[in-house]
Amino acid sequence: MPHRWYVVHAYSGFENKVAQSIREQAEKKGLSEDITEVIVPTEEVVEVRRGAKVQTERKFFPGYVLVQMAMDEETWHLVKSTPKVMGFIGGTPDKPAPISEKEAKRILNQVEESIEKPKPKTLYEPGEGVRVIDGPFADFTGVVEEVNYEKNRLRVAVLIFGRSTPVELEFSQVEKA
Repeated sequence: MPHRWYVVHAYSGFENKVAQSIREQAEKKGLSEDITEVIVPTEEVVEVRRGAKVQTERKFFPGYVLVQMAMDEETWHLVKSTPKVMGFIGGTPDKPAPISEKEAKRILNQVEESIEKPKPKTLYEPGEGVRVIDGPFADFTGVVEEVNYEKNRLRVAVLIFGRSTPVELEFSQVEKA
């Protein structure tokens, strides 16, 4: 029987516990061959806490767990009876539908990319107001002119002595106004 990806709806905040429980139950019942992978789709994000850059994980689909498995009565029952699982997404309650291979690849690539290159937790857009919190322009306010996500830098127009001056700043040096 082919292994396909299924989306399991779990209680929000319990995704990791559900994933661990499914893995343990599959191991205990000898179904490791049928349930091959259990993933909570997360991405690495960088945020600034108390002036220091901190890397954290953020779930892209809170409340959902991806399970790669060969669907049969036994595996369906194992996942469905796991504590904090509300059911499968798609299909009917007793015959869930897998997600497409294309969609599964897209989600897995998104997970891989975030591990290689973490994204900033806060996203900025041109025209948005920001306050500088670090560096020589601390406590100045300005407007975002340009955003460079590759280098984690912004060009901000800051008013200095009544004149708008463009300043290059890192994401960690500003916060949304």
